[in-house]
Amino acid sequence: MQFVIVSFDGLRRDLVSPDLTPNLCRLQSLGVTLSEHRTIYPSETRSAFPSLVTGSTTSRHGMVGNKYVDRSVSPPRCIDTSDAVLLRRLDLQSSGRLMSVPTLGEILAAAGRSMAVLATNTPGTTRFFHHKAEDFGHVRLSGHFREACTPDALLAEAEALVGPLPPEPPYVEPDRAGQDWITTSFLELIWPRYRPDITVLSYGEPDITSHFHGTGAAATRGIIAHCDRQFGRVLDWWESEGRAEGVQIIAMSDHGHITGRTRVSVIDSLRETGFQANTAPAPNVDVVVVPGQVGALYLAEPSDEQISRLVATITAQPWCGPVFTRAKNQIEGIAPGSLGRHLVFADHPRAPDVSFSFRVDDGIDPFGLIGGTFYDNDRRTGLGVHGGLHPKELAALGIVAGSAFPALDSISTIPSGICDFAPTILHLLGIAEPNTMTGRVLHEVLREASRPKPEVRQDAFEAKLAGFRQVLRRVHFGRATYIMSGAAEGS
Repeated sequence: MQFVIVSFDGLRRDLVSPDLTPNLCRLQSLGVTLSEHRTIYPSETRSAFPSLVTGSTTSRHGMVGNKYVDRSVSPPRCIDTSDAVLLRRLDLQSSGRLMSVPTLGEILAAAGRSMAVLATNTPGTTRFFHHKAEDFGHVRLSGHFREACTPDALLAEAEALVGPLPPEPPYVEPDRAGQDWITTSFLELIWPRYRPDITVLSYGEPDITSHFHGTGAAATRGIIAHCDRQFGRVLDWWESEGRAEGVQIIAMSDHGHITGRTRVSVIDSLRETGFQANTAPAPNVDVVVVPGQVGALYLAEPSDEQISRLVATITAQPWCGPVFTRAKNQIEGIAPGSLGRHLVFADHPRAPDVSFSFRVDDGIDPFGLIGGTFYDNDRRTGLGVHGGLHPKELAALGIVAGSAFPALDSISTIPSGICDFAPTILHLLGIAEPNTMTGRVLHEVLREASRPKPEVRQDAFEAKLAGFRQVLRRVHFGRATYIMSGAAEGS
């Protein structure tokens, strides 16, 4: 049994339709759609994909955001996880502890199995899918970036067969050439020659186009349709060849998008209230504001008093949504008005002292899509953003098909999440999963679905400070917990 995982970065689940994505809909007719599928918090790519390959939340694997402050060194430094060369150096310097738990690639290698990655995401994201591929002689190919590719001889072979690596297009242009290159490389080289036990084929779109054109814009819909056509080539191969050879196919996304409605500056807001805020550690900086759509605040002196002062400051702002700090008890964070970050599974030594999401709404954007938010970047309003706790950010695509998933054209309404794929795959391969995994085996969609089903239950947590009120909602199934939403009101 082998697996092909096809990912569409940033694809909203409600944009899958017969007109726009006929091939994803064709896969739905051949398998099971996970209709209550979700990602993790923060809903950022380089937190979510580590969760895919570790089967665990950020509290376990430690990739707490696309960027974070590393305070294990002196002086502290900012880490941008889009940099594949930096990630390799950090892994070597930490004796292989870049991620705090084992990944699918490592687990497969220990069992004498193989994993291949073909991706058009950033170099760092591509490395995250299998960050130790070169140590095991496994395949990792980027559709654009040589520094993320291994082994060198394979890249040369792929370029001789498929053509030179396409240059990364400008951000304002949808990336078509990269998606074509990795699809052809898989179909004409990687599968025929190597037949990996697990292949990750990751389309880096529509995420980038959504960020620069808008989630429902014509350009974004165009690149969604293009990626679906490339996926159609994979699905044609699967129906004619792969399925008969025992290949299971999984289609997924790492998060959704909502629309940035109101631009703000967190740094300016903090400076106006007396904080010395900046985007990087420095001797005169008392709080680092990590750039991004999910708020990550690192204090130079993270005392309980300073954390409480910081929380009181941001919760008085109209842009502030749910806020998390280290736990005071089973529910509350140490700062009044905050919830414990363990409730969103973000309690790791690399985690910020204060994390928050921007305030969101359920308004309809110009493209007819639900979900808007405050945001903090230099782009115009009306563009796609993600990272927070709106249900449309957390909702993710999940479709499974193959002999292990016998139901055809069916829908599972049982909660599931991005952390569940790794334990399910290991279960089907007969490989023991490590106890670091927080995800669960998707028994309900497997051939063994007759086993008793645990009860689905929900919980909610509330915190208040002055006029500020936040609510976090979660759902549980078996041993797994999934985040449904987080919202705030007042100030």
